[in-house]
Amino acid sequence: MSIVPDTKNWTWVLERECPECGFDSSTTPASAVPGMLRENAAAWPAVLGRADVAVRPDPSTWSALEYGAHVRDVFRIFRVRFGLMLEQDDPAFPNWDQDETALVERYNEQDPATVSAELTEAAEVLARALEQVPADAWERRGFRGDGSAFTVDTLARYFIHDPVHHLHDVRG
Repeated sequence: MSIVPDTKNWTWVLERECPECGFDSSTTPASAVPGMLRENAAAWPAVLGRADVAVRPDPSTWSALEYGAHVRDVFRIFRVRFGLMLEQDDPAFPNWDQDETALVERYNEQDPATVSAELTEAAEVLARALEQVPADAWERRGFRGDGSAFTVDTLARYFIHDPVHHLHDVRG
């Protein structure tokens, strides 16, 4: 059995607590996201250092290595999205198929130490970028391919749920 692609619209996390991981983006100020991002990234090296890092818990669930590579790429993708929002008026984000990327990039065959270092670096780059958002830019808008509209503020709060949730996934 292969991984079933996640096609859920997760924008609801901006309105209420996630029942799976317990994180509540609706009560999280965007100004807290850089610190949360660094804290989250600091937990991944231990996860990616496990002996069983590439073992899937079941055939339909990613391994910790696959989740780590995904989180690294989420950090990179969202750095681009925030950049677009700060540099352009009302940009549309290029679509990103996370499941296709996992297959094409062979997440489960990547070196865990490399993934760990790249994840940590990507988190820091994004945290610094968010710390430098001008006060008058938090309401700038951007649009996902499905038409969902975000401001820099809501995108930061929406984004941080992903790495928090996936850290929960690998910790059980």
